[in-house]
Amino acid sequence: MKQTEPDFLVLEYITITKDPRTGLVVAIGGTEKAADILQRTGGFLSAAGHHGTYHRLPHGLPVEQQHLKATTAAHALLAAGHSVHLDPALNMLATPDGDRDATLRYLGQLGTRVAAAETSSQVAEVLTEIAAPVNGLLPLIREVVVRAALTARTLEGTPPGDEPDPIDRLGDITHSMSLAARVILHARNHTARAPQKAPTPPPITPQPPASRRR
Repeated sequence: MKQTEPDFLVLEYITITKDPRTGLVVAIGGTEKAADILQRTGGFLSAAGHHGTYHRLPHGLPVEQQHLKATTAAHALLAAGHSVHLDPALNMLATPDGDRDATLRYLGQLGTRVAAAETSSQVAEVLTEIAAPVNGLLPLIREVVVRAALTARTLEGTPPGDEPDPIDRLGDITHSMSLAARVILHARNHTARAPQKAPTPPPITPQPPASRRR
């Protein structure tokens, strides 16, 4: 007897995200039941789009209200059995510790990649992650230190002239960080141009004489 596959009710996937062009929080996808949940629990409004009806939050909502309504609607949809993707930037339940843990994992992965590298280009890729001019780890950290120094100076005011000032020394540190990034990029360029390790050829299996293969 041929076994038949059971029928499952598959609810349409729903995405709740913030549109970068308009700044509106929109919900795309879902059934009529999902639309009812979006409107009742999240205060979403239905709107006619070029590719069908979608939902959005009202104009002019404060950021905190956007996050609250999007998170509330997403969890109500999940509880009702819908499949939902909520933009992490809108999720009120996301914690700073989660971002910190992700950063620590990323740094650990860089160390693992270097330890397992088999070519110079793989080492150069990790050095790029560290010191790339815009999104490298070191330039981003330098930017944080610069902002911290500016904010601390604004909050504390100008120190007495006869006392050493730790905040002013942050400027020296950021300059050193810029120099370090340039040194790392120079090493990256040198490493990327280095000859790559030739792959080890597989061992040659001796073949029996032709007379034995007959």
